Amino acid sequence: MNQRHYMSVLLALVAGSAAAEDVTTASQSIKLDPVVIIGSSEDAQEVTGSAHVLDETDFEKFKNTDIQKVLRQVPGVSIQVEDGYGLRPNISIRGVVTERSGRITLLEDNVLISPAPYSAPSAYYFPTTGRMNGIEILKGPAAITQGPYTIGGAINMISTPIPNDTAGRLSFEYGEDATWRLHGHYGDSFENFGYLVETHNWQSDGFQTIDRSDTDTGLDKDDYMVKLRFNNSPQAGGIYQQFDLKLQSADESSNQSYLGLTDDDFKANPYRRYGLTELDNIKTDHEQVIARYSLEFNENLALRATAYNNEHARNWFKTQGFDANGSANAQDFSGTGWGSIINAVNRGTDINGLTAADLQAILDGADTADGAIQIRANNREYHSRGIQLNLDWGTTIGDANHQFEFGLRWHEDEEDRLQRNSTYSQTDGQLLLSDLGLLGNAGNRIQQAEALALHIYDRIEIGQWVFTPGLRYENIDQKRIRYETRSDRTDNPASRTADSIRDIRENSTEVLLPGVGALYKFGNGFSLVAGIHKGFTAPTNAPGVREEKAINYEAGLRFNKGLFRAEMIGFHSNYDNLLGVCTVSSGSNCEIGDAFNGDAASITGLEANINHQWDLASGWSVPVLASYTYIDGTFDSDIADTDFFGDVSKGDPLPQIPENQLYAEIGLVNNKWAFYLSGNYIDETCTQASCGEFESTDSAFFVDLSTRFQATNRLSVFAKIENLNEEDAILGRLPYGARPYRGRTAVVGMQMDF
Repeated sequence: MNQRHYMSVLLALVAGSAAAEDVTTASQSIKLDPVVIIGSSEDAQEVTGSAHVLDETDFEKFKNTDIQKVLRQVPGVSIQVEDGYGLRPNISIRGVVTERSGRITLLEDNVLISPAPYSAPSAYYFPTTGRMNGIEILKGPAAITQGPYTIGGAINMISTPIPNDTAGRLSFEYGEDATWRLHGHYGDSFENFGYLVETHNWQSDGFQTIDRSDTDTGLDKDDYMVKLRFNNSPQAGGIYQQFDLKLQSADESSNQSYLGLTDDDFKANPYRRYGLTELDNIKTDHEQVIARYSLEFNENLALRATAYNNEHARNWFKTQGFDANGSANAQDFSGTGWGSIINAVNRGTDINGLTAADLQAILDGADTADGAIQIRANNREYHSRGIQLNLDWGTTIGDANHQFEFGLRWHEDEEDRLQRNSTYSQTDGQLLLSDLGLLGNAGNRIQQAEALALHIYDRIEIGQWVFTPGLRYENIDQKRIRYETRSDRTDNPASRTADSIRDIRENSTEVLLPGVGALYKFGNGFSLVAGIHKGFTAPTNAPGVREEKAINYEAGLRFNKGLFRAEMIGFHSNYDNLLGVCTVSSGSNCEIGDAFNGDAASITGLEANINHQWDLASGWSVPVLASYTYIDGTFDSDIADTDFFGDVSKGDPLPQIPENQLYAEIGLVNNKWAFYLSGNYIDETCTQASCGEFESTDSAFFVDLSTRFQATNRLSVFAKIENLNEEDAILGRLPYGARPYRGRTAVVGMQMDF
């Protein structure tokens, strides 16, 4: 880490005024729950910019476990569907790149949660949505305290809290495809101690069928958590102290594949999977430890210190490529990726001497040469750890009330790849091993990052005005060590010796990110919001690649009175460099880990949402919700043909971002019954900048229906039908081929509170 600038930057931060966003007011204690950023949905109305909170009542409507469905109701958020369950979602905020949610800041309980947020930000782990108590979404200047990805924004997943009194819940549901989910938690609080234990178990046989195989396409995911709280009982005017410990563990095995379908095969049966994917499976193990110490000196001064450690391991065993001539040795494999083969079949073209009909026959199960099919064990281990310090200070200076926050985070993370390519043949429609291959022949490297982040912000209230100036500083060192592949290689770290290093590359970045937001309250329920901030995406360790930066603007109106809320905000992001990072999941023909400069780009959009409830005289109420998103993202310069972006012309659309999205929901609720109906429309998207034939998804419309009956004070039963209208559009084409969402799915369940 470059140490020589730390003191000067820290002094500059302290000397200047700064900020992103806080939800307290001058009349309140500055003390916040340390796991939240915004607070409640009411608090979100006080943010000087666009921010949204989804709480437990929002989850109860449809009992969604798929983060993709949950976030559809939030304006400004886009999703690229891949697996149909949201296990590894592709989330975009305000038009940033969707792939593996790698361009947004992901947190759980206000701690970075991606396996390696700086060195390998792709979210191959995502918190289990079904066990969450709330979700916060921050955009614009409100996200500047939550780096390192500040162009689009941040998502903070809030886990189940320790209850104030003895309380628990047990929920069980069962649905089609032998899908079941069990969620239970129990806890209590005493004068100086509190605890919570929780389990979440989720299993399914999947909604797709593999050719010539009885292997399912589902998942098995188990998630466990323990929380402990210790606190003192200070005398009047004394210092309040609290220590929180969170231990969480999750493991998953799911038979997911990167290989989709050709367009003709999709039209015939969108829920088919080729027999070539029979062995595809990902196994993951995740462990998290968070320790927090909080000091509240008085209602105007508090200090929080957080230490965290995340460990994640995954091995995705999946079909990778095809070589018509086969290979007796996996090290000599020189085949073609399935993405190119799917494209060749779609377009009716030849590839490597094989016609489209020949390639289709392989997909359908025809015999191949020995060693013609490559399957990769994408074995990786990650760690992410750090220390966060936050100081909250409230004071009055003249006529202005100030709420300061000073934040510091030291962080380090690492991705360790030791992957293997093996070759198989397809004989009588079955996959047979030809050659196991040398360990490390598909990737034998370590990527590391170390970062120091500082921020300071101030919420300034003067009469009807609120201002939130802010400044963030990031200093990042990144490094990659790539090792040779040898016949004596083992998974023992000692086998990676100095003489086996193939190459080393490094990159360092230092950046200052200012921002300011403003809110003016007219006094009749209307507020004016506006903001500008410099956004940033951490670069990779690839030499010659610039970090992604953009100047971001937003302005709009908000109305909040009684049971009616509405908001409309326009935004614009002006990129000086759009960053492209090569991964297998991007479907690009490039070397994994390389990065590319996309030069200038611009994104303009509009977010609007309405939330209201009519109370009827009969004891029933009718809640309604609608949100709309418009995004127009384009390249602002020509880019010579690259292995990632392709051949780009000025004005070409940014891939994977729908221009229009609409979500609408209506309910009918009383103290016993609740009925909800939702509709979700999504525009087609371009999967490549050229947006030619077979380079776009379909527009789609989904309808969901749910009902809940409160049988007793403690027992309720519920049922829902997802995708009621059986929408079967192509919702994604990455990594390789057309992909659907789940078909019509019915679920019933019960919930007991105690």
